[in-house]
Amino acid sequence: MKNKKLYFIIVPIILLLVILAILKSKGVLGKDQSLKVNTEQVTRRTIIQTVSANGRIQPAKEVKITPYISGEVVELWVREGDQVKSGDLLAKIDPEIYLSNYERMEAGLQSQRANLSNTKARLLQTKAQFTSSKLSFDRNEKLWQEKVISDSDYETALAQYEVAKAEVLASEEAVKAAEFQVASAEASLREAKENLTKTAIFAPADGTISRLTVEKGERVAGASQFSAGTEMMRIANLDLMEALVKVSENDIVRVNLGDTSLIEIDAYLNRKFKGIVTEIATSAETTTATTDQVINFEVKISILKDSYLDLLDSEKPWASPFRPGMSTTVDIQTKTEYNTLTVPIQAVTTRSDSTGKSIEARIDHDMNKEKDKNSIKINTEITEYVFVFQNDSAKMIEVNTGIQDNTHIQILNGLEEEQEVISGPYRAVSRTLKNGDKVKKVPKEKLFE
Repeated sequence: MKNKKLYFIIVPIILLLVILAILKSKGVLGKDQSLKVNTEQVTRRTIIQTVSANGRIQPAKEVKITPYISGEVVELWVREGDQVKSGDLLAKIDPEIYLSNYERMEAGLQSQRANLSNTKARLLQTKAQFTSSKLSFDRNEKLWQEKVISDSDYETALAQYEVAKAEVLASEEAVKAAEFQVASAEASLREAKENLTKTAIFAPADGTISRLTVEKGERVAGASQFSAGTEMMRIANLDLMEALVKVSENDIVRVNLGDTSLIEIDAYLNRKFKGIVTEIATSAETTTATTDQVINFEVKISILKDSYLDLLDSEKPWASPFRPGMSTTVDIQTKTEYNTLTVPIQAVTTRSDSTGKSIEARIDHDMNKEKDKNSIKINTEITEYVFVFQNDSAKMIEVNTGIQDNTHIQILNGLEEEQEVISGPYRAVSRTLKNGDKVKKVPKEKLFE
């Protein structure tokens, strides 16, 4: 009986030991519960803060050619890509209607000049009649004073004198009117001549025909106070190109005139060109995407010719390797710090207090702890921390940060050179890791094994 009881005691113990041995061999029991992390040292390096923006390549100087007058394009002497000089004849608009108008204005001017001559001759005639009437009146007045003629004869002579005098004044005014009509006709003739001259389109500056939007035989509309007219072509100086990019309102405050830039153009892969910020818009450009309003500012960046000299064609020194409208991505270097302490960006996290809990975790904890949720007061003041690897544990240290680039961030105070900071895994650093937690340093590739 004793042996039987001993059997029932020993057998379960042996089975339990076997099970424990198996579990231990498979790593279930006795496994290190420390969190696997990877670390990086605090090092000194140069940090360049950049603002990234997208845009298009365009000539720094481009002139739009629109006609002054309307009509049909009867001659077109250039094609897109042609090189032109200032004063070169580019196109011609049908001049027939403007030639007819010029001839009509010229004939009208001759008519007004003839009318002026006629009024001047009429003035001389009325002056002669006035002289005769004045002499006759003087004689009759003397005779009337001597009581030789009656009052009736005197009054008749006086009336004739006054009429002749008024006719002289009227003729003088008629001459003035005729002179004004001649001046008006001359102005109309000059306008007609100007319109006739403007049927020929000349290049206003040296450059390349970067865009041609009309063909021979098409009709174009002239510029007016209500319309800019039909754009016929564009002349651009391709020797100096620039990038026109759109910078968000959050980043524009960091961009200044003269900032250096690195320019990537889709047509030239794995190559960066240098540029300088030359113009920053003062007014925003607002676009609406669905329910969100996007506010950007236009920034112009001149591409330095020294950065693409090897792409120039020696036989065509005026030809640029870039074409207007090419897509570009620009990194504007807004600030640089040399030989400064840095850590990886992912090593810096934010906490609402020194307990190591994120804001969300504290709110969840306090919401479960308090019955009256309305009475909860959470300190949401954000402080930046890093976790330093020290004696196989994570020590949370408050830091102040400065500028950052794509991979590293500047540490102003809180850390010393060559200290080891925990940089991964990201979820642990940003949410779950707390001050004093046990950690195990492993290579980055073994973090999730």
